Amino acid sequence: MADEPNRDPDKEPDDEFRDMLNEFLSGNSSIDASQLAGAAGLPNDPASIQALLSQLQNAIRSSDGGINWDLALEQARTLAAQDAHTVTPAERATLDQAFNVAALWLDNVTSVAELTSPPLLIGRAEWARQTMPIWSQLAEPVALSISDALTRVLTEQAPEEMQGMIANAGQVMRSIGGALFAMQLGQVVGQLAKEVVSGGDIGIPLMEDGTAALIPQNVDEFGDGLDIPIDQVQLYLAVRELAHARLFRHAKWLRLQLITQITAFAKGITIDTDRLEELAEGFDPSNPEELREAMVSGALIPPKSEEQQEALARLETTLALVEGWVDVVTANATTLLPKADAVAETVRRRRASGGPAESAFATLVGLELRPRRLRDAAAMWRAVTDAVGADARDDLWSHPDLLPQSADLDDPSKLVSRLTATANGEEPEYDALDQALEDLLRGDTERPKED
Repeated sequence: MADEPNRDPDKEPDDEFRDMLNEFLSGNSSIDASQLAGAAGLPNDPASIQALLSQLQNAIRSSDGGINWDLALEQARTLAAQDAHTVTPAERATLDQAFNVAALWLDNVTSVAELTSPPLLIGRAEWARQTMPIWSQLAEPVALSISDALTRVLTEQAPEEMQGMIANAGQVMRSIGGALFAMQLGQVVGQLAKEVVSGGDIGIPLMEDGTAALIPQNVDEFGDGLDIPIDQVQLYLAVRELAHARLFRHAKWLRLQLITQITAFAKGITIDTDRLEELAEGFDPSNPEELREAMVSGALIPPKSEEQQEALARLETTLALVEGWVDVVTANATTLLPKADAVAETVRRRRASGGPAESAFATLVGLELRPRRLRDAAAMWRAVTDAVGADARDDLWSHPDLLPQSADLDDPSKLVSRLTATANGEEPEYDALDQALEDLLRGDTERPKED
């Protein structure tokens, strides 16, 4: 069998492929590197282009088939640092005092214990650094799926004489695809660092358990133009952040459950290989923008399957329960704040519309961060609080089996009835599901039927 054209017989196919890519990245090709930088979401300037080429060369040299999330962190911190300022002593003193008052107010309305470590006041780049481990964990299943699908499609579309070369260089292809995806994620997180006001602002637990944090610069920008005294804005946001952090410290199982639900959802996402094949067939190396657009627009992620819809419903219920509880507790804790309702309305409007970075994350990973059933969850928590008080309400977070379900958001009356009966020392009425759970917890599978 004859050697493939222009093939060095002393080189392995993947080594030859590396050399080919390195030659391209060194500028010895007809592809415009500035267009490649645009495909990575970077500005068209010499420094950005050089950084991109260097990062892709590193991806080739260290290709192990995984995703180099250090690229995402580097991108995020660089973007977050633009127009950012460090926390000033005056900001620190003011917000430290706001956290102190917030902790006292929360003690009066919830039995969830206070934090063991002091709240943090951090800059945008530091927020990106501390939260990147969770972002990368959420994005990795989709990143790997896209890289695998891209490698498979390019292998199938390649000319016969290059089949062996590309097939043996799968890890290199995955690493480059993963590097481009990581840079896109870094752009999203870097932009989010300019939009969020706190560690728990997104709703999902991005910080370590028991950690509360505000970003002073973003808090100030949040308050600009609201016609609300900035000290009231700071105090309201401090209460919200402490409530969120306290909840995740109290319900130690909650963070793992949420992350597991999100990861399970992400792992179920498939890639539209038909769309990828269309891109590969008409791919113009001098115009990689089309590939980037497909990646960031969500065009490669097909409509959700039935299993995906079910997983998403469970996730949205949990997120809504968290956010609804935080809303209710914050409202109860800030009754002495004259403009509390106005700040709360601003938070609701902002949350409903989301920001550009949230939309970018939703299309990149196929997951929206804001729960749709938030109003229902908040109404349920208010009904429970009014019926049985804060202690019984917060006890529902002590174990995942006690947490209200989606049906309770539809109609809280049965939940309220059960909790009220328990509080009065009465035997609550159970439906079939509740009865089965009660029997299981008691170990009484032979419980006699009532007449």
